[in-house]
Amino acid sequence: QVQLVESGGGLVQAGGSLRLSCAASGSGFSIFNMAWYRRAPGKERELVATITRTSSTNYAASVKGRFTISRDNVKNTVYLQMNSLKSEDTAVYYCNAYRYDYDCWGQGTQVTVSS
Repeated sequence: QVQLVESGGGLVQAGGSLRLSCAASGSGFSIFNMAWYRRAPGKERELVATITRTSSTNYAASVKGRFTISRDNVKNTVYLQMNSLKSEDTAVYYCNAYRYDYDCWGQGTQVTVSS
């Protein structure tokens, strides 16, 4: 089993950058696929980015070229580097660990982009 805790959210100006972290505790982090989701007020939950256990990545069209997902299997942490932030990126961001027989979520961290 794995437990996830997000951090790094906060207030940032449009055009700025922020790095989110998701720290995992428990065993088996390196064999999980990881993802970042976000939910903005009044909108559906959106898949932002994924990274597999082999570090293959995929991104939502809305963040492609601006966000980068990465993982450190020694620190048991997944990151989301967010650059060129826009007001539309304002949301609660959640990390997710998943495989064929398991699905685990963090508590979320608020990102607010001001203009």
